[in-house]
Amino acid sequence: AEVFKEIANDHFKKQHYNEALEFYSKAIECNPNNAVFFANRSFAYLKLESYGGALEDATKAIELDRLYIKGYYRRAAAYMALGKYKLALRDYEAVVKACPNSQDAKIKRNECHKLITRLAFEKAIADDNRKSLEETIDYESIAVEDDYKGPAIVGGKITEEFVYQLIDTYKAEGKLHRKYAYKILFDVKKLFLKMPSLVDVVIEDNEKFTVCGDIHGQFYDLMNIFQLNGFPSPTNPYLFNGDFVDRGSFSVECIFTLFAFKLLYPDKFFMSRGNHESQTMNQMYGFEGEVKAKYSGPMVEVFTEVYNLLPLAHCLNKRVLVMHGGLFSKDGVTLDDIRSIERNQQPPEEGLMCDLLWSDPQPAEGRSPSKRGVGIQFGPDITKAFLKDNNLDYIIRSHEVKPDGYEEGHDGKCITVFSAPNYCDTMGNKGAFITLNGKTLKPEYTTYEAVPHPNVKPMAYANSLFNLLSF
Repeated sequence: AEVFKEIANDHFKKQHYNEALEFYSKAIECNPNNAVFFANRSFAYLKLESYGGALEDATKAIELDRLYIKGYYRRAAAYMALGKYKLALRDYEAVVKACPNSQDAKIKRNECHKLITRLAFEKAIADDNRKSLEETIDYESIAVEDDYKGPAIVGGKITEEFVYQLIDTYKAEGKLHRKYAYKILFDVKKLFLKMPSLVDVVIEDNEKFTVCGDIHGQFYDLMNIFQLNGFPSPTNPYLFNGDFVDRGSFSVECIFTLFAFKLLYPDKFFMSRGNHESQTMNQMYGFEGEVKAKYSGPMVEVFTEVYNLLPLAHCLNKRVLVMHGGLFSKDGVTLDDIRSIERNQQPPEEGLMCDLLWSDPQPAEGRSPSKRGVGIQFGPDITKAFLKDNNLDYIIRSHEVKPDGYEEGHDGKCITVFSAPNYCDTMGNKGAFITLNGKTLKPEYTTYEAVPHPNVKPMAYANSLFNLLSF
């Protein structure tokens, strides 16, 4: 067991977290009564964003040794990542009680307490009947300074010239004026408001259609996709499958570029909601902090309103279903069930909307609880039954880092695509996108490495509480 633990530790130091997970599991098989093994595997799960697994292992570590402080730290980190702040606070309180002289424990407890207090205050003053921010923010009256050199929206509509000027501005590390930023947000909100939860997409027989996975604020890698595959246009349609923001520190640049293309080509450019297009994730993983740093607090609220209206899935030529997460915790779900989802809300912790945003495939048959702590894991039999029930060929989803940027699972019927290479500047993975034509819908894969970006590290704008996830 100790040998396996040391091998796992070495993989962990090299940021090979999946391999670390494998060898910590082997150590546990040899000795299932060692709290350290479970706490270490919990940390690997945290790094892989499998917060449910992290929570389970940390709890097991505490059960094995009530005095093992790292077990409480790990469990608190998992609770934090899952948005269960009061439970996290309970564990930090336990650490402070056990180690009253630990400044680190006190800082983490105090920061957690501050967050709970702030959220409670915001909830107390919230007005369910308040007006939309569109009614309270008069962006048209915002003056544009004489020295502003960025792109301008002339005549009230997004043009091709504006979009390419915007991209050039971002490449030069410039900024879009807040007047035009609000204009884009309110216009794209109106557009999404008219769309159904499940969008039917028609692809012509000889038309190339591109599906991209998670971007996560990696603007310069987004530009590389367009360099490799061509910019979006009426003859080069795209679908971006959620998680446009968070973690990467150029999320503002990514989202305004994508929204601008959506407004420019509304019938040839598509966007699905991911689990990171949500208030809780944005508060923790950087997008909220980035918007506040580059614009303002009220703009964060506008983004939240827009994200609530993003479609949840797309069906290509009635044969391929594309969603961010995966399939469902119950049998018999139909495409009409997806169409009928009331999506204008924050993602719930269970149900169809939750599963579409959070679930993952597994190689084993059947269903099992998700290691993420939200959604479920579904096997090849679940995929096969869903495809048969809905007369579909296969599904495309994203949501998971893959070494090659994509993975074919469930006998090729469940394809994962992830488009953020070297995720968080640490994972070493390739990015990928899928191209297909309307006649065969056969997926073709293009993979690529990460490109250089300005010296702003991932998570630069993350909530200070993100530090609570690192030890």
